[in-house]
Amino acid sequence: MTNIIIKQMPTFKRVYKKLYREHQATVNEAILAIVKNPLIGDEKKGDLAGVFVYKFKMHHQEFLLAYEWDPLNRLLLALGIHENFYRDLKKIPR
Repeated sequence: MTNIIIKQMPTFKRVYKKLYREHQATVNEAILAIVKNPLIGDEKKGDLAGVFVYKFKMHHQEFLLAYEWDPLNRLLLALGIHENFYRDLKKIPR
């Protein structure tokens, strides 16, 4: 199996590093799921074409993880709750 490179945008890193360690572990599981099967998330349309969003539960709340992918790379764009997530996601330069 080839090695898959995981890259993080600053918007993702900023949220991730503020999480508690056990919440980071939950996010790491979500990232692993994306690495194994990048089609697990929902592909967006319109302004966000090419962006996938994977939804998962963390501490009784739904979190969204936005990413782009190709066969060798996974680019983690953003992490957060639904409120203003897509609005902020559109502002991320890609």
